[in-house]
Amino acid sequence: MSGKREPRTMAEKTAHHTDDGSGSGLCPAPEHSAQTILSNDPGSFAWSVLANRHPALIQQVRDAFPYGPRQHQALDALLDANNNGVIEPLAPSEPDHEQWSVWGRGLFGRSWFDAPFLWAESYFYRRLLGATGYFGTGPWRGVDPFAPFKRAELRGTAVDEELRALDALADVPADERATALLHASVWGNRADLGFRVTEGDTAPSTAADDLVADDSVLLWQLLPSGADATVAV
Repeated sequence: MSGKREPRTMAEKTAHHTDDGSGSGLCPAPEHSAQTILSNDPGSFAWSVLANRHPALIQQVRDAFPYGPRQHQALDALLDANNNGVIEPLAPSEPDHEQWSVWGRGLFGRSWFDAPFLWAESYFYRRLLGATGYFGTGPWRGVDPFAPFKRAELRGTAVDEELRALDALADVPADERATALLHASVWGNRADLGFRVTEGDTAPSTAADDLVADDSVLLWQLLPSGADATVAV
């Protein structure tokens, strides 16, 4: 037997030397990808959204409007499915049935808690709108079930304070004002109706600290000063 080691292939060099059950003693290196967030870990944020927030939203919507028996029955069914049942596809008569069938392939029949969190959250709101008759042909068609809560928040003092902070931006240089407004748009969802624009937030290094990626340079190239265009952030 020769004392020289045979040269290894690139696949062998990059493989983990653990047994994969085939007898080769080699397992391919695991792929480095983000883990899918589910809602089946009690105490996690995703779990709390499905276990606590979704039932509260259903009750809130139910109490806000004089819905009829059909809407109440549909909301009760959604609550039971969220808490104890499984994800069901939309009825074939729904206009977006085919699209959601594609998006939900492999997920229908699972517990809501065992589906990817972001998908489950989106589909929950679709089912909630459907339960209230938003997509139907009756009197509730197109009626936003969250409209009363949105109007109440927009009339709150917190919004007035944030708008006053925006007024203060009139006295800062144009580039700093643009950066502050961009950050306000980016963080608006995280702060609900708060713009996250306060005194001192005009510096580029403050509101940008938590950004995963900053494509603002590209944005300003696509939206030059004075351009007649609208950008949804």
